[in-house]
Parts: sequence; structure tokens; C-alpha cells
Amino acid sequence: MKNKKIIKIATQNIKMDSLLKFLGEASTGGQAKLLIEEENIKVNGEICKIRGKKIKNGDLVETKETIYKIEAKQE
Repeated sequence: MKNKKIIKIATQNIKMDSLLKFLGEASTGGQAKLLIEEENIKVNGEICKIRGKKIKNGDLVETKETIYKIEAKQE
């Protein structure tokens, strides 16, 4: 069973690679890129293949061990 965490961000959205670094899932942009290219990241249940994908309020980002629910600043 995967861990579940709520992550609050101070902006309306965040790019996937930046989010992975913020979460500590990747320490560099290169590591984030590899995680995405190897299809290890899902957004709302679908494999994410876009490094610059904008993650917004309510999105669920899933790694091998954790599901993160994103709470972003509303407009």
C-alpha cells in the first residue's frame, strides 16, 4: 500500500520536474527527467510523459511509493 501525502504549493501550478525536486523524489532536473522518461510517474492515474506538465490544485501525483495530493493556490 502506498503512502498518501497532501502537498501545499504557494502558486496556482507547478511544472512536473520542479515538483519532483520539491518533493525530494529527484535531486536534479536530470533525475526528474529520467523518472518521467522511465514512466515512473503518474498524474491522476495516467502515466506522465511530459517533463513540463503543469500540475494544479486537486491533481494526484503518484510515484512508486507515494501518492501526493496537490493543494495549490486558487485564482
